[in-house]
Amino acid sequence: MNDKAEAGGETRPFSYFERLVAWRYLRSRRKETVVSVIASISFIGIMVGVATLIVVMAVMNGFRAELLNRILGVQGHLIVQPTDMPLDNYDAVARRISEVPGVRLAVPLVEGQVLASGRSGAGTGALIRGVRAEDLTEMDLISQNVRQGSLIDFAAGQGVAVGSRLAQNLGLGLGDTITLISPEGNVTPFGTTPRVKGYPITAIFEIGMSEYDAAILFMPMQEAQLYLNVEGLAQHIEVFVDDPDNVDALRPLVEEAAQRSVLISDWRQRNRTLFSALQVERNVMFMILTLIVLVAALNIISGMIMLVKDKGHDIAILRTMGATSGSIMRIFLMAGAAIGVAGTLAGFILGTLLCMNVESIRQFFSWLSGTTIFDPEVYFLSQLPADMQTGETAAVVLIALVLSFLATLFPAWRASRLDPVEALRYE
Repeated sequence: MNDKAEAGGETRPFSYFERLVAWRYLRSRRKETVVSVIASISFIGIMVGVATLIVVMAVMNGFRAELLNRILGVQGHLIVQPTDMPLDNYDAVARRISEVPGVRLAVPLVEGQVLASGRSGAGTGALIRGVRAEDLTEMDLISQNVRQGSLIDFAAGQGVAVGSRLAQNLGLGLGDTITLISPEGNVTPFGTTPRVKGYPITAIFEIGMSEYDAAILFMPMQEAQLYLNVEGLAQHIEVFVDDPDNVDALRPLVEEAAQRSVLISDWRQRNRTLFSALQVERNVMFMILTLIVLVAALNIISGMIMLVKDKGHDIAILRTMGATSGSIMRIFLMAGAAIGVAGTLAGFILGTLLCMNVESIRQFFSWLSGTTIFDPEVYFLSQLPADMQTGETAAVVLIALVLSFLATLFPAWRASRLDPVEALRYE
């Protein structure tokens, strides 16, 4: 059968004739300006909605991934704490744990809160982390992000490594002395006196997470033990593994390798509140932004209903020439779906381009407005990350297409039910 509509005949579903009529109805003509404007608004609405949904979800995914990498780059995936007696054999325990398959590094640590002061400011709180020099070198997030100095002098026990924001807040630079004040000082007949001691800064690191860059100070293990009054002891051992999601399987192996009574906690337990909040926020944002696509799809309904009303005379003529109600329905289905498909495709392309250049766009708008957009003091990270996940992006595109097709069904059904006699009665 020929693709073209013949009088008294039927056409194949989605034939050339139906596609031709659908495309003709979408083209703007002088008499159909209102319909064309509504179609354009629907197209732009779907494009902006899809692009916004893709960008926001990618930024939230990137934020979570970067936050997770930075938190786990400084803190271990598993924390091993002694429960029976002080951890005085930490070297042997750490060596046995590091030999467990799947464990990348086992780091004995001592920690303590101090007041740090420098050239400027009234001082600020800081966290001392006493660590062996060879372990600090193996912590890539620190060793590969040293902005000034090096870890060579740190390995020789001649100074400390501090975060960039901590050094900036105290007005200190490489080689300057940072003064640390600990409430757990020397015991005298008059009580405990605070311990005050200065250390030269041998390295300044910047891991990109402001909370850590402004508070953490690494000190050689032996010096930290002396300063914090825990000579010969480690408070706990932080274990870094190859696959953070596999910590449940490694937990019994690490406990067995410790060969003593220990309490083991993992990164999910310590950061459960933070990452649970991020997951809830991500799901809520997805639902809210999907409403943008829904509103754009509703514009398709209004535009198509106006098109059906405007083309009532044409529909009646087509029906009298032999076009079936199914053919009329498919014509308007294709006309409405074309807007949704084109808008979704354009939104996908726009969203991808925005995700690829999101940091440059942030910097441009920061420069344009003269304010700091995505302040690292608030959002922890110094750059705006974006991580487009294939499954999530495909879900966004699929949702937009489904909503577009559903929005087209009712106007197309109305067109197919149009009575030719009523439409041509007053012609």
